[in-house]
Amino acid sequence: MSQVAPHCVSEPNYAGNIIVNLASLPDFLRKPILKKRMEEFFTMSLPERQVIINNALEAGPTIPFPNFSKLFATWLDILATISEEKRNMMFSTYISEITKNPQKLVSFNLDGILEIFLSLEKSKQDAISGTIRSIVLSLPEEDKKRLFLVMPQSAKARLGI
Repeated sequence: MSQVAPHCVSEPNYAGNIIVNLASLPDFLRKPILKKRMEEFFTMSLPERQVIINNALEAGPTIPFPNFSKLFATWLDILATISEEKRNMMFSTYISEITKNPQKLVSFNLDGILEIFLSLEKSKQDAISGTIRSIVLSLPEEDKKRLFLVMPQSAKARLGI
């Protein structure tokens, strides 16, 4: 398994800072900037993607929920419309980092996040939940157990897992 280079961990949380700034932008600016940043993510190496995801997991809970909810809704909207391969890469990286450190998910407003997800059009919900379900079902049993400890029952039910 790839390890994050030690120098990457000590760098400032640039991704977290970008996330905090994006959350406060109006929709017409947030979506194109976020989409461009996400396209950059897909060109990165696995260790770079892991650093970005860990920074996002640290920054997310620090953003006031009204701002976070707008950013998260935009992120989900973009993810629902990109290729399955890219969506799988994004969610696989998140799920992998969460199974290594489940406590990172605990500080999020998970009920609020589920509500944002449920506000998407059904076709977008289906695309995202299908990707997440296939990733989770392919996890080793120990990783599933760690993930399920922090995942709300309502989310598991909605994902069909």
